[in-house]
Amino acid sequence: MERNGLETRTRDQKVGLWIGGISFFFLASFFLAPAMVEADTIGELSGRANMLDFHKENDQNFTWTDLNVYSAAIYAFGDLNCHNKHERSWSINGNQMPVCVRDVGIFAGLALGGFIYSRRGVNRWTIRDTFLSVLPDEQLNPIYRKNRRTMLFITIGAICVIPMAVDGFTQLLTDRESTAFLRLVTGIPFGLGLGLFFAAAYSARPNKFDKPSQVLLPGNVRFQRPPQEEE
Repeated sequence: MERNGLETRTRDQKVGLWIGGISFFFLASFFLAPAMVEADTIGELSGRANMLDFHKENDQNFTWTDLNVYSAAIYAFGDLNCHNKHERSWSINGNQMPVCVRDVGIFAGLALGGFIYSRRGVNRWTIRDTFLSVLPDEQLNPIYRKNRRTMLFITIGAICVIPMAVDGFTQLLTDRESTAFLRLVTGIPFGLGLGLFFAAAYSARPNKFDKPSQVLLPGNVRFQRPPQEEE
């Protein structure tokens, strides 16, 4: 029996591996795509997030439709999802990468979160409890006994989000310009939290249990259905 009360955690492993694997594919592709294009083909780009800027001829003399199929697909993904600002991006082989440094950090965190969940995570009925299952039960015992797991869940989320939010909004609201290092190290925890949350959301399935009390939680805590009121 697994530590959540079920016979196997095969589904949890698969969910984590899918999230980690897909994220790692994109992460690796962000480096491979510019390396597979002729040197100095893609110069200084500057586009808009959530818009297609480079799918046809433009004043920057670059269209990803002219690239090989693999590189074109990755640059199209970056074109749609990232602002592609040159000053916030790295270059490889003389070609600007398809996403900015922060997005590189986010996808690194997503991959890490997925792989961590594949090793540690288990379905514990709710998204919150499934998310927290990646932490050692020994450390969670006092949290569950004092019923502070919602506070812990929110705290972890804040730790993952706030650094990137502060770095991003101070750039937006002031003349401050962040560095590549800060963009990378604030993107990683955001992606990590997002990867763990996605894995928990896809794995948390109450229908895998016969009843709430079957779920094994840290601190010998159990779920209980509220008593039905008599009509």
